[in-house]
Amino acid sequence: MAPVALRLTAGFAGAVVTAAGLSACGGDDRSVGAATGPPRDGGTLRVVGSADVEHLDTAAVNSVGSYGLTRVFARALFGTRASNVFSETIPVQADVAAEIPTRENGGISKDRRTYTVRLRQGVRWNTSPPRAVTAHDFVRGLKRLCNPAAPSSSKGYYISTIKGMDSYCRGFAGVAAKDAAAQAAYQDRHEIEGLSAKDDDTLVFKLRQPASDFLNLLTLQPSAAAPKEYDRYVPDSAELRRNTVSNGPYQITGYRPGQSYTLGHNPAWRAGSDPLRSRHVAKIEITLGQDSAEAVQRQIEQGGADLAWDQPVPTSALPRLRRDARFAIRDVPNTNPYLVFNTRSPSNSGALGKREVRQALEYAVDRSALIKIVGGPDVAQPLHTVIPSGLPGYSAIPHYRTPGEAGDAAKCRDLLAKAGHSGLKLRFPYRTNGLHKLIAQSIAADLDACGVETELSADAGNTFYSGTISDPGRARAGQWDIAAPGWTPDWYGNNGRSVIQPLFDGRLYGPGSTNYGGYDNFQVNGTIDAALTASDPNQAAGYWQQADQKIMEDAAIVPLMERAVTTYMSARVRGLRFLPTAASYDYTHVWLAP
Repeated sequence: MAPVALRLTAGFAGAVVTAAGLSACGGDDRSVGAATGPPRDGGTLRVVGSADVEHLDTAAVNSVGSYGLTRVFARALFGTRASNVFSETIPVQADVAAEIPTRENGGISKDRRTYTVRLRQGVRWNTSPPRAVTAHDFVRGLKRLCNPAAPSSSKGYYISTIKGMDSYCRGFAGVAAKDAAAQAAYQDRHEIEGLSAKDDDTLVFKLRQPASDFLNLLTLQPSAAAPKEYDRYVPDSAELRRNTVSNGPYQITGYRPGQSYTLGHNPAWRAGSDPLRSRHVAKIEITLGQDSAEAVQRQIEQGGADLAWDQPVPTSALPRLRRDARFAIRDVPNTNPYLVFNTRSPSNSGALGKREVRQALEYAVDRSALIKIVGGPDVAQPLHTVIPSGLPGYSAIPHYRTPGEAGDAAKCRDLLAKAGHSGLKLRFPYRTNGLHKLIAQSIAADLDACGVETELSADAGNTFYSGTISDPGRARAGQWDIAAPGWTPDWYGNNGRSVIQPLFDGRLYGPGSTNYGGYDNFQVNGTIDAALTASDPNQAAGYWQQADQKIMEDAAIVPLMERAVTTYMSARVRGLRFLPTAASYDYTHVWLAP
């Protein structure tokens, strides 16, 4: 997944609906950015935004921005199709795999514990000379997830499914984090019981138990193939970022950290070997450092840029853009943002580790004010559960609801006093791009009305996730108490695992974990296990709902809203197809009018 920072089909495809109450302009491929006639090749697509991705190495990617970027040069066994029709983005599709494995074609064993995946021919790395992508490259990619330098926040998905992955990862944790050679040696000398390359073109997976969502896990960017060249570098290091290898339609030809990316054609790529991507523009230029959504919007409207990288359409511009054919609202069921409590913080005598304190703070937040900040009810709806609407396990239970969604400062004060923790002082880091500063200031004002003092600190170095809230050492030192991350599921459809497990499984807490607050409840952990081993998706959904209710009873987080993505494009953009898991358009399909 994937922090919205967020992160991801078949089993619940019919059950997934758009977020209740959200209106989606440009709802199909014939609307925004469409044009008659064949696509035109050439030109430079100009994308402008704020922050660099925190991780570029597919072994460590964990945000919607990095998912959208790496998709153009790094391919997984399976994927999903970009489309402006949400339901069309849900089914698992073959990518580097030659076909979807089933029991009928021999790809899935009768006991559903063994998957055999055969690779598509013609997929090549952009090495000199170009060489074929092999099953061994996929084994390498999955082995790299547990590296000690930049461990994947998604590794829990695979540890809980692939036989032997757990013990392999435990051993990897003891390898020197800055020694690339030692890490490569560990990978070469240690096998994973449930993962093997039968030959260059065949992968075999053996599962701990049947998992109805296993193919979904193999659509995620962290499961992408990794070339042998990556063994030379510490994972996600500056050296690796300067030496990425591509098997997709584009390759990174220029990178200035925190400033820009330039992507050009990968000469080794062939359209016939890629069923999910296209290639039309000659070059993609991503310019970073624009923290102002208003500035980005002006550039697009004036023709100086084509698409926004990580900025929504500014709220102030929404009224005048309602009827503009270049504007669209895309439904992306998510929890974005939410307020998380650092349950490991020693501050305030460990107050946030106490459920009654967190329950009191649940009543502080004015969701109606937050919804106004992001654009009103057309763009966002209040959320009171961990699982957003339309996803397996969702139930519209009004946990801690207040009149008019405006918060109840008096109730918050009263409950804090009863808990013996009036006068809290909380450290509150926030992201600087988009509307995050305004959201943080609004929440801080709500807490102030509740008698809670907040110390706001801007995280302008793009380290909010990797350097601040996902570092257990900083959490235990009390360097932060509350934060407002976001989460978009890593996939849609049969995706209960992609919401509850990464955010709330206490057994996965550690460096790089997305269980930011260190929440750990043995009942929730047991319910997660029950859901993962359920006989069918409907039974699993019941367990996910139970976990959701227990998490909210414990007040591990404050769900705030589920928020659609507002987009705008320049007049020359055509061929837009949306990727909900990346909260952006698929750049490989875009073409430019003269």
